[in-house]
Order: sequence, then C-alpha cells, then structure tokens
Amino acid sequence: MEPIRRLRAYPDTSVFGGAFDAAFATLSAGFWRALTQGRFDVLLSDLTIEEQRSAGRPSARPGGAQPECGLAFLRIVVEELADVYLGRGVLPASMANDAAHVAVATVGGADILTSWNFKHLVNVRRIRLFQAVNIEMGFPTLDIRNPAEVVPNE
Repeated sequence: MEPIRRLRAYPDTSVFGGAFDAAFATLSAGFWRALTQGRFDVLLSDLTIEEQRSAGRPSARPGGAQPECGLAFLRIVVEELADVYLGRGVLPASMANDAAHVAVATVGGADILTSWNFKHLVNVRRIRLFQAVNIEMGFPTLDIRNPAEVVPNE
C-alpha cells in the first residue's frame, strides 16, 4: 500500500504572531507541536519571513528553533495570481500581501493555508472567491482554515 502524503500547510504571518497573542497562544502551540512531531509539512515563503522581520519577530517558529521536519522555502514569482485576486475584488488593493500569501500557497502546492486573519482570509465568502479564481486560472483550490482546525485533537 502506498503511504499517504502528509498534509502540506502554508501558515501566514498571523500564525507565527499567534504564539505571542494571548487569545491564540495555546492553539498556536498545538499547531507548532504537531509540526515538530512530523504530522504535516510546512511551506514558507520569503514574504512570511520578511513580514516577521518587519514585525520585529524572529524568522523561525516561536521558541527560536527551526523544526527539522518538512520545511520547504518557496521562491516563486506569484504576482500575476495575486494581481488577479486583487483585480477581481477578492481582496482590496491594501491587502496585497494577503493576496500574495494565498498565491504563494496555491502555486507552491499547499493543501491548506492557515491563518488567524478572519477578516481577509479565514472567511467563507473570500475563500469561495479565491477558489473560483484558482479554478478559472487552472490552479487547484486551496483550503483556508485557522490553525486550530488543522490539529483539532490538541
């Protein structure tokens, strides 16, 4: 029997910041614990790392140590897909970085994008619009959920 491929998750910057936010710290810790246990792979982008640096946070996961399991750094030009999201009104132009996160996760082959950003990303209406654009542009749909939904047994 062929082994089942692990879930590939793309955490946006809010998932890293959630470790420093009292409202999300415990749930974020469960996400990072599941990662270090090898329960899924994480895809990161230069955008996420740059946003962390801009926020004055370390570029590794909370606790400082970079997990050794399954990190793949995406260096993919995704401006065209992000521009389509913005052009179709999925997100306002002021949220270009959020559009870029979705585009990187999509083009990078993530199964899921995780975020604590309920206004712009973890939002049923917007998720449907992202999926519609992805289908139209020939990309697979991307699941967008909060980190607690990725590791519900924590």
